[in-house]
Amino acid sequence: MGRVIRVQTDTLTAPAASRRAARAAARPPRRAGFRPDHRPRRPFSVLILVVLAFYATGPLAVFVFNSLKSPAEISRSPIGLPSEWRWENFATAFEDANMGQGLLNSAIIAVSTALGVCVIASMAAYAMTRLDLPGKSAWILYILVSTSVPIQLFLVPLLSWWSTLGLYNTQFGLIVIYWAVYSPFATMLLRSFLLTIPKEYEEAARLDGAGEWRLFTRVMVPMIWPGMLTVALVAGLQAYNEFLLAVTFIQDSQLLPVSLSLYSFQQSYAVDWSLVSAAGLIMAAPVIVVFLLLQRRFIEGYTQGGLAN
Repeated sequence: MGRVIRVQTDTLTAPAASRRAARAAARPPRRAGFRPDHRPRRPFSVLILVVLAFYATGPLAVFVFNSLKSPAEISRSPIGLPSEWRWENFATAFEDANMGQGLLNSAIIAVSTALGVCVIASMAAYAMTRLDLPGKSAWILYILVSTSVPIQLFLVPLLSWWSTLGLYNTQFGLIVIYWAVYSPFATMLLRSFLLTIPKEYEEAARLDGAGEWRLFTRVMVPMIWPGMLTVALVAGLQAYNEFLLAVTFIQDSQLLPVSLSLYSFQQSYAVDWSLVSAAGLIMAAPVIVVFLLLQRRFIEGYTQGGLAN
């Protein structure tokens, strides 16, 4: 009787034993002195990251603190916390520096630049990758060379030409220059996107009777949409922050972008650094918000594009 009971018990526990053996075989071998409940720590890496974080956010924190101080307190303690939080500095700076008109002008210039660069770069990239153009390698070389030439070399002839064409001191004239400056890089980025798209999609659309324009707008543009969003974000932010071309080709105070409004305000109120800091934060706030909202798309566009293609 006892023997029968022992056989039944062994039979019932066999599946559990086999499962334990399978888990033990799948578990990686333990190293000597390694305990699975303790992960290896890297204090040096953590220290480096903390130092870099303070290095990146420290100047911005001082900038914020100075915008909430009085000029006398900035002189006494330029890097300390404000003893009295003067929130009215932002309203005063917004009004005295004419930041409202400057933000509106910058929004018009940045959005128009982003849209124009997307149209120009997407069409140029499509032509370089899908159309049978003579001398494709020469065009690629020309774009690479044009991106390496500094814009300062063309300021004098551009100024003369724009004055002759009536584009000087106009927002449209400045936007056209931005289109020419930012389109080469955008073209190379979108070209790398188009190179990753299989040509089977294009052949299927042609069999359905699609022409070049319909093929480009209905098939290719939706596939390279992440790249176009990245191009728009980069071109828009560059146009928003650009200073040299804006100060050269815009003179009317009602057409000044926000970067020139801040510069003019700083020249007029060079001593009142609290209002200058508040105006600088007002200028930087839209850029920070837009980047935080679109940073995932921005990173995806760069990683998916892969300029190595």
